[in-house]
Amino acid sequence: MQGTIDGFSYGFVTPVAAFVMACLGGALGLRCVVRSLLNQASWKPGWLAMGAAAIGCGIWTMHFIAMIGFQVEETAVRYDVGLTVTSLAVAIVVVGIGVFVVGYRGATPGTLSVAGTITGLGVAAMHYLGMAALHLNGEIHYDIVTVTLSVVIAVVAATAALWAAVSIRGFLTSLGASLVMGVAVSGMHYTGMAAVSVHLHDSGGTTWAGDSPTSLLLPMLIGPAIFLLLAAVVVMFDPLLVLGDGEWDGKRTQQQPAQDTRQIPRQPSPGWQRTPTSTRTDLRL
Repeated sequence: MQGTIDGFSYGFVTPVAAFVMACLGGALGLRCVVRSLLNQASWKPGWLAMGAAAIGCGIWTMHFIAMIGFQVEETAVRYDVGLTVTSLAVAIVVVGIGVFVVGYRGATPGTLSVAGTITGLGVAAMHYLGMAALHLNGEIHYDIVTVTLSVVIAVVAATAALWAAVSIRGFLTSLGASLVMGVAVSGMHYTGMAAVSVHLHDSGGTTWAGDSPTSLLLPMLIGPAIFLLLAAVVVMFDPLLVLGDGEWDGKRTQQQPAQDTRQIPRQPSPGWQRTPTSTRTDLRL
């Protein structure tokens, strides 16, 4: 028996909220990466790590906010706690790999292609690992063509996000890049969800286990949401990020070369010589 899937059981509330969280995580992550690249005095690993965590939390939060609106009318949906937490760790780690690669090696085409592919595959793995956490009275099947399309979207979105992280400098352009990133991540999610079909078991018994979406996902979303809030506070109160485009010309972060203050002895010019004067006095009687 084919299950009836509804991915928008709360209307447009969950898609809009998911999109906002993806944009927030992307915006914070991009600004953190920019901060690490353009201020040589900053602690680069720390800013890159916070940027990766912000982007990863934004993607994961987007996914599970959208999943709150997912239901199968003929059966209840439950979630496995371990796989749900593991999907969050996967999102942060794979984004971190891409961010650190481009953060230290630059935005060359080869570096971007490798880092973008790794990050995109990791984002897709996070999505389908989160889907594997679903427990219901049936089996979930996927359309291979649509799944492949969702993975391609994830790789392209990750590559574009990493390029923006190391190439875009201004605040407004970073904001625009985060909006594009939110669209791409949301598009990848709902493309992957379009590949889903559920074949229900003949037995009507409750043979599944786990926690309901509201009892599990809502409390779990509090942690990443708080982290994004704290990251936003750090970004907002960092003077170099608040001052905007004019302070990101690189002139204020570059160290001036030290001037040579050594005393160089002056050489007398060839035309100036000290002529001895005679102190002898001729006396004439």
